[in-house]
Amino acid sequence: MTKPLGSLGGLEDLAAQMVSIRQQNYAKPLQKAVYVFAADHGVTAEGVSAYPSEVTRQMVLNFLAHGAAINVLAKLHGVEMNVVDVGVDADFDRIDGLLHRKVRRGTRNMMREPAMSREEVIEALNVGLNLADDSKAKGHSLVAVGEMGIGNTTAASAITSLLTRRSVEVTTGKGTGLNTEALQHKRRIIEAVLQKYFGEAGGHTLPDPVDVLRIVGGLEIAAMTGFTLGAARHGVAIVVDGFISTAAAAVAFALVPQVRGYLFAGHRSEEPGHQALLDYLGLKPILTLNMRLGEGTGAVLAMPILESAMCLYNQMATFESAGVSEAKD
Repeated sequence: MTKPLGSLGGLEDLAAQMVSIRQQNYAKPLQKAVYVFAADHGVTAEGVSAYPSEVTRQMVLNFLAHGAAINVLAKLHGVEMNVVDVGVDADFDRIDGLLHRKVRRGTRNMMREPAMSREEVIEALNVGLNLADDSKAKGHSLVAVGEMGIGNTTAASAITSLLTRRSVEVTTGKGTGLNTEALQHKRRIIEAVLQKYFGEAGGHTLPDPVDVLRIVGGLEIAAMTGFTLGAARHGVAIVVDGFISTAAAAVAFALVPQVRGYLFAGHRSEEPGHQALLDYLGLKPILTLNMRLGEGTGAVLAMPILESAMCLYNQMATFESAGVSEAKD
């Protein structure tokens, strides 16, 4: 191509990975979609969030009214928007535009009992797997994974500590905006949960990933895990968003390491545990914008970068076709 070797930096790595995923379809236009999985968390009863759990329902309605940040970005970049109720503690009365896949109305309080039964985890995983089948049938070739769920940074922090062996102090941030005192309380809750069910979080044996989901996960995290597994199985490129969706991707990776080759990190979240997950997965974030909103916003923002990398690969002239002299040996 008409450029010095390596002069497009990380774009060249992105193009190489996209070509390896798409194989003979690498020159076809990308068909993009974002799936936003929503669910509530029983652990909010322990005061781990700055916002009440009703915000999950309210934000789902905001997504459906096209009023959220993810709606704006999806529309701007031509990304099909899908909102999935996998465990919101509300009755949406079969409202139009919502994918109704509720397993139960929120998880149980992990401080008191496991968040889900094994049957509920499997059902939530299957929600994601089936939606990945639907996505493939629609022709999607690039999907973003996002979420909405008050309390889900608590679940993600617990998952991160268990998978990465990092301390709760390292993996737990302010979430929706906790003050310093509330953050310390949140960390104490997570420490107590991990001690109750797993002993020391940094033990020598990796817990069963499905058990991790069952005990400290969320319904939306389990569904995102299934969706990630299903999309990879279909050879679809996956852009994970921030802390929560990357926690789901990490569980998918723990179950099936081959998933790693289909993953892109849309951005690096301000949540401290996100870097631990990126290290665990061996992913470099495409963007670093100090974001921590969730919803799939960082993943959708990264999609034009991936499209740019592929357009450069597919459309740039070569030195020979452009009649440009190459560098001397």
